[in-house]
Amino acid sequence: MKLRLILFSFASLALLVGAGWYIHQIVANSGASAPTVATQVAPQPSVQTVNGETVVVISPEEQRASHIMVTPLVAVTGQRAISAYATVIDLQPLFDLHNRMAAARADVGTFAAQAANSRAQYARTRTLFEDDRNISQKSLQDAQALMQTDNAKLQSANAAVSGLDATMRQQFGDALTNAAITPASDLFLHLQLGRAVVLRVTLPASYRDVAPAGITIETPEGKSVPASKLSASPLADPAVQGNPWFYIAQQALPAGTRTSANVPTSSQVNAGLLIPEQAVVWYGGQTWAYVRTAPDRFTRRYVPPAGEGDQGFKVTSEFHAGDLVVTQGAQLLLSEELKPQGIATACKDPPECDE
Repeated sequence: MKLRLILFSFASLALLVGAGWYIHQIVANSGASAPTVATQVAPQPSVQTVNGETVVVISPEEQRASHIMVTPLVAVTGQRAISAYATVIDLQPLFDLHNRMAAARADVGTFAAQAANSRAQYARTRTLFEDDRNISQKSLQDAQALMQTDNAKLQSANAAVSGLDATMRQQFGDALTNAAITPASDLFLHLQLGRAVVLRVTLPASYRDVAPAGITIETPEGKSVPASKLSASPLADPAVQGNPWFYIAQQALPAGTRTSANVPTSSQVNAGLLIPEQAVVWYGGQTWAYVRTAPDRFTRRYVPPAGEGDQGFKVTSEFHAGDLVVTQGAQLLLSEELKPQGIATACKDPPECDE
């Protein structure tokens, strides 16, 4: 009986030891597996500040998943230029003067014919009067008075034409005046049909070069259109100090539109780097671009808006040739940068983490 009791005690002890060992293994394995699960979670993007610049950290895997693409910057050259104020002028006064000029010229033609006829009549009357008084002196005097009247009308009509010509030149310069008084002028026809506009471009007083033959004008839509020089403007823009010039652009713009002109300063070239337009994002009322400074790091840098052109932004500082600028996914990087930091977003859809 005692032997059975002893054997039963040893069996119970063995079972207790085995159960304890089993529980220990389960706890140990569960603790060891936790880091393994953690290592399977992809590292989350983060934002840092390095040397005063904002840096977004995103793993290469996340970059591929988000389709972030970069393009190396290349050097470009272009003519040095400045910005000048430009205003689309109202051409209705020019059209009105053109119509008055046409009427005045018609009067000149009419009075010239009358004056020629009255001179001929006076000459015939005088010949008859001198030929043994074959005509009365009163008839001679009447013919002379008619001739003088017609000559006075002709002189008045010529003076009106000269006055209108001077008025046009004082307001619109030589090029526009010549176009207005030249029959079948293509330039004036385009202006009448609204196919072109004339702008008064005010060059800064410090501008020492000759007004260039060609410039570009910024439209309200943000496009650049070429404009050709016509002549100096006799009238200045009362709101802007400088040297006014007339330029014509083959673009329909409302009269009174104020815009800016890109004016080349000389034949010298200005080297720089061209940042593609799709690489630029707006933040805080300023333009920025992201540069990949490491395989998993993107730095946001300021892009001066003064260098904006048709194909992008031309810069001369803060960037270097070969810099990898983000051309696809820049807005995504900005959104990641502005996302509140320190909030766990391990789930697939971060907004659902609140549920």
